[in-house]
Order: sequence, then C-alpha cells, then structure tokens
Amino acid sequence: MKTIHRITLRTALAAGATAGLLAVGAGAASAHVHVTPENNAAGGSSVLTFAFAHGCEGSPTTKIGISLPEQLVDATPTVHPGWDVEKVSETLDTPKTLASGATVTERVSQVVFTAKEPVADGLRDTLQLQVLLPETAGETLAFPVLQTCEKGETNWAEVPAEGQDPHDLDSPAPSFVIGEAVADGHAEHDGGASAGAEAAEAPGTDGSGNSAAAVAGWTGLGAGVLGLAAGVTALARTRQKG
Repeated sequence: MKTIHRITLRTALAAGATAGLLAVGAGAASAHVHVTPENNAAGGSSVLTFAFAHGCEGSPTTKIGISLPEQLVDATPTVHPGWDVEKVSETLDTPKTLASGATVTERVSQVVFTAKEPVADGLRDTLQLQVLLPETAGETLAFPVLQTCEKGETNWAEVPAEGQDPHDLDSPAPSFVIGEAVADGHAEHDGGASAGAEAAEAPGTDGSGNSAAAVAGWTGLGAGVLGLAAGVTALARTRQKG
C-alpha cells in the first residue's frame, strides 16, 4: 500500500510539473507583442498582423500605438469593430523618392488603435496594417509598439544591437526580415515563414525570439507528458501485482 502511495505521489508531481512547464512556456511565448507578415517578399504588398495577449502587469489595455520604421511611408489599417484608429503623419526633413519615382514630403509615422472597451489581461487580440515593403532583401523592419493600459504602459521599442541575442531584451520591438523578391512580381503568401526563419524567432514570427520561447515551452510540455505517462504505467503495474 505504501508503495502505491509513493507512486501516486510521483504521478501527481509529474502532472504538476507538466502544468508548470506549460504555464512557463505559454507565458514566455505570449509575453511580447508579435508581428506576423502575410508575406515578406521585397517590394511586395503585405498585411502585417500585430498580436498581444497581455496587459501592463495585469492592467487592461486601452491603446496600441504602432510606429512605422523609416523605410515605410504609409500604412493602411484594417477596420476593427472593437477599436478606433488614427494615422499620425510627420513632415520629412528631406523629400523622399519612392521606387515608383514619386516624391513624398511627409509620411505616416504611427498608427494608433484605441480600444472602445479595455482589453483584459489574458485575452488575445490582433490588429492589422497593410504596407508596401521596401525593395531591399535582408533588411530588418522593426515596429516599436507603445502599449497603454488603464494603469501604466509598456514601450515595446528595444532593438537588438548587432550580434546581440533578442532574448536579452526586456521589451523587444516586433520585427521581421524582408525576404527575396518574387520573380513574377507577385509576393508569395508564405505566412511570414521566411521572416520567421530570419529572426530566429521570430510575432512567430516577430523577430523578438518568441518562436524560440514557444519551442522551449512545448519541449517542456513533452517532457512533462512523458513523465506523467511513466508514473501512470508504474501505478498500474503495482496495482496488478497487488
């Protein structure tokens, strides 16, 4: 009987470890703001999806301000019934000539989404922008995001220095790498898979190392499940012998 109790305890501990590993993995994977490009082909049009599932230390989110990198001059927000949207423009110090040959003197520097009802911590939501990607393959686009909550705010604006591990950053900016242009002029809809490979994360990929965190979480979950299975098997064998 004592043996059975010991094995039962091991089983319970294994189950607890599994839940703990899952929680850690899920927490690490969702702790940032992610960006996932519909495609990342140089010179192509792409819909960027920004996702978050957390507030500011538990406080509900009221506003998401997405800053555009200098390489972009405009963005078209997707209508979201739960949010009001505003495009903020700035005048350029020097006029910029686009790939099409057109010259612009101002650009959209930020798109601000204001929640009609605060989004509670732990609830996931997504916001989208359509942009025309630059022609330079291999270039990283970072989108600093200012998340404002009922109490406090988080500025997801850190960009890793050359050679720096994105995992070392506390508040990484969502980012991805521009892929090669498509020969026929039509961007491939790869769901940002190429972008994800680039950033070692990337969302995921958002270039902030979130994919690696997710992999770690699921790896931990697998180990926990194997431990749980072993405990259950041992318990069953002991009962049969009894």
